[in-house]
Amino acid sequence: MTDPHDRAAPSRVVEVERKYDVDLGTPLPDWRGLPGVDAVSAGEVRELDARYLDTADAALSRSGVALRRRTGGPDAGWHIKGPREGDGRLEMGWPLGDDESVPPAIVDTLARWTTAELIPLARIENQRTAYLLTGPDGVIAEFVDDHVRATDLRQDVRREWREWELELGPAAPADADGREALFAAAEQAISAVGGRAAASDSKLARALGF
Repeated sequence: MTDPHDRAAPSRVVEVERKYDVDLGTPLPDWRGLPGVDAVSAGEVRELDARYLDTADAALSRSGVALRRRTGGPDAGWHIKGPREGDGRLEMGWPLGDDESVPPAIVDTLARWTTAELIPLARIENQRTAYLLTGPDGVIAEFVDDHVRATDLRQDVRREWREWELELGPAAPADADGREALFAAAEQAISAVGGRAAASDSKLARALGF
């Protein structure tokens, strides 16, 4: 019988997002005045649980690649995040499958970076509250408020923090200047309540102490 993971092409999306560090008591930003945004949805709570894998010599991490199996939320599944290019990063996704073994299609995709054995790297549990920032043409951005509990499985070290992410949606400006203006306005609102640019560019890096 053919494994369904061998037949299915992965989903592909280029994430354009920015991250921000905040304190536990930081209030949410006021999005009024953000270009094109005329409504903000009620928060949707999502309980996310992700397990990250890498080789013994961290071949994926050294290439700027992350492999995870995540449950919870609308995009539960296996994900490969490619190297970051500016604000963008290609993410490929596959269904969860019946067990936690790495599907053959993912092994094949990872072969450009490594063919070595994959072992547990980190676990990241995240209580996320997601908000959609919308305009006349649809979703301009998704803003998420994350309360993160992370475990470095190799060192048995646990870390907790809160962070925000702002990811552009399908109705966001298509041109670089428009996107930069949107991020600039968002960052002004975030700064006004005490948010700041993230010291680490990924949850995985922070979970590992980078």
